[in-house]
Formats: sequence, structure tokens, C-alpha cells
Amino acid sequence: MPRPNFTAVAEFIFEGFSIFGWQHRLILFVVFLVLYLLTLASNVIILTVIHFNQQLHTPMYFFLSVLSISETCYTVAIIPQMLSSLLSPQQAISIPDCATQLFFYLTFGVNNCFLLTAMGYDRYVAICNPLRYSVIMGKKTCIQLASGSWIIGLSTAIIQVSSVFSLPFCDANIISHFFCDIRPLMKLACADTTIKEFITLLISLGVLVLPMVLIFISYVLIVTTILKIASAEGRKKAFATCASHLTVVVVHYGCTSFIYLKPKSQNSLQDRLISVTYTVITPLLNPVVYSLRNKEVKDALLRALGKKSLS
Repeated sequence: MPRPNFTAVAEFIFEGFSIFGWQHRLILFVVFLVLYLLTLASNVIILTVIHFNQQLHTPMYFFLSVLSISETCYTVAIIPQMLSSLLSPQQAISIPDCATQLFFYLTFGVNNCFLLTAMGYDRYVAICNPLRYSVIMGKKTCIQLASGSWIIGLSTAIIQVSSVFSLPFCDANIISHFFCDIRPLMKLACADTTIKEFITLLISLGVLVLPMVLIFISYVLIVTTILKIASAEGRKKAFATCASHLTVVVVHYGCTSFIYLKPKSQNSLQDRLISVTYTVITPLLNPVVYSLRNKEVKDALLRALGKKSLS
């Protein structure tokens, strides 16, 4: 129950990186701005190259296109606010705007988790069942997997935002973060949050652990199949098709799991710095590692620039 004498909060204030001095914040601003612009540019390049190249109209690149769109929306929901707060600390945000930011953050973040799972399944079918790949991974299946990811993301966001903002907020209004996230908001509630924290933990297990388990199973089967390939060159090529996806998965799930599955932390600055990894760095890592290092994408890009393909 809320305290009998309290002042209802009308807006929140981001603590962000205000602990740092002006010079350090300016350096962070420049670094994060460059990473943000690179993320937007690389995703636009990927979408353009895939759209105009018929050879890339395959399930693998369909999921990459959807992931690029989702990652772009994900970064737009968070990074502009963070950049603004670096230049002008202690910025205020209204409760409706905070709820909106949390909604989009969760929608696209959870969607990304399940898109990576769908990509893992795509690699599993391509390597373990290549003769039936075009049948299993047909257009209908790809659309269903992508739509399912969006639906899970939207459902999770609706449940979590409704749960958090049904809490009373009074007196304390400084969010120990650079965007509206679940745990920092719950710390400000002037009511018992035990049940809602338990619900959040269950949902986190569902949207983080379940996809990780499915991807792990896919890769156990993939590795088993690859080891049966007689040709060393064939094994190398098969591993190469999975290496980029596995790199992105490890970084993405490693950082988000550390934040959302660990016990309560009193070190909010440490949490903020770790959050930078999956809100700023990982969205750039996805297009760079997964696509721009991919020979087919690079060949298509070189052709679009009027240059010879890689040999």
C-alpha cells in the first residue's frame, strides 16, 4: 500500500551518466553518437542491398532484414534520449512518455531475442536438412516465425508496462538509469513490488532462457552434423555460416541475461555501463558481424558500387 502522506510523481528524472564530469560526458556523447549513426547507416545499407539483390531473397536474409528493422527501431527508442541526457543531465520525462519508451524498448528487444532464435532454426535446417530446406523454410514459414516474434514482443511489452505503471509512484522520482527500464522504475514505487518482481523474473526466464535453450539445442545438432562431413573444406564452410550468428547470440544474451536474471544489485552505475553493451554496441554488432562480414552481402554491395565481386 502507498504511504498515507505522499506526493504523487508527475514525471521522472534520469540520473543517466550525470556522475561523470562534463568532459567525460562529452566524450561519451561523441562515441555513442558515432556508434548510433553507424548502426543506422549499416542497417539501411543491409536493407537496401537485400531488397535490390534477388540472390539475397532467401530465408536467412529475410530474417536479417526483419532484424535490421527491429534493431533500428530499438535504438531509436533509447539512444536519442540518452544522447540528450549526456549533454543536459537530470532531464525529466513524463510518466506517459516513460511508459511509451518502455513499451517500445520491450517490444523490439524481445522481438530481437526470438528473431535470433528463428535464425538459429534457419541455420539448423540449412545444415542438418539441406535437401528439404526450401520446403521447410518456405515463405509462409518465414512470415509465421517473424510474426510470432513480433507478437511475443508486443504481448510481453503490454503485460510488463501495465504491471509497472499500475504501481503508485510518490516522492522519489530519480531513475538510476539512462532510459525507462523495469527494475529502476520498480525501485521508485511506494508499494510492495514482490509479486510484480516475481512476474518480471518469470517473463525474463521465458524471453531469455527459452530462446537460449532452443538455440543451444539447434547448435548441438548443427555441430553434430558438421562433424560428420568428410571434407575439411566442407566443415569449414558450414562452421563459417554459423559463426556470425553465434557471435551475436553470445554477446546479446550474455549481457541481457546478466542484467535481468541476476539478483538485485546496488551498483546501478555498473548496470548502466553493462546496459550500454546491449543498447548501443550489440545493435551495431549485428549488421557488422552478421552481414557486412558475409561474402554474399559484400559481393552484392560491391556490385551495387560498380566494382568486381570478391573472388
